Amino acid sequence: MKILNLYAGIGGNRKLWGDEHEVTAVENNPEILSIYESFFPEDKTILGDAHQYLLNHFQEFDFIWSSPPCPTHSRVRKQLAFRRNKDGEKYLQNKPVFPDMRLYQEIIFLQGYFKGFWIVENVISYYEPLIKPQKIARHFIWSNFKIKPIEIKGATHQATIKEMQNHKGFDISQFKLKHRKDTILRNCVDSNLALHILNCALNKSEEQKTF
Repeated sequence: MKILNLYAGIGGNRKLWGDEHEVTAVENNPEILSIYESFFPEDKTILGDAHQYLLNHFQEFDFIWSSPPCPTHSRVRKQLAFRRNKDGEKYLQNKPVFPDMRLYQEIIFLQGYFKGFWIVENVISYYEPLIKPQKIARHFIWSNFKIKPIEIKGATHQATIKEMQNHKGFDISQFKLKHRKDTILRNCVDSNLALHILNCALNKSEEQKTF
């Protein structure tokens, strides 16, 4: 399959897909993209805006995976909006922001225009989702094919970098980064979940060929 991997990060979802597919990865952070390239040197990589790339190139692919930015939708952000200092005074920890609506733009766009298989992945939101997703582990998944249930054990939000590296299967200790390594690792989609989703799409594709 020709796969488009949007908001690729360091490739958590990509890790177990193997080399039989033609993968194009789009990431807007050059530092993070360079790590992706070190792990997946055979993939085509694009440094740029994944949202715009989807609009311009969606017809070129058989399968599209999109993981738009999740912080503005996260329950963690809402839970940590207010804290108290040692004197008991309440202060703002995370400034309230509008949810990033690229998430729903891409779902609606793919529903309306894309003829291949697609999934959009995000966190479980602090609000009732505007378009009903499938809930799998700690994720909301929107797709145009059925994803079979699967149990995925996720790393805790408070895990150490070493624990997250072991859980995600990425050792990034050799990289000198400006960005926080725990955040980079935390943003990786579980590779077993991603492989399961891709296999569901491949199985659906084989079913369609029999008719």
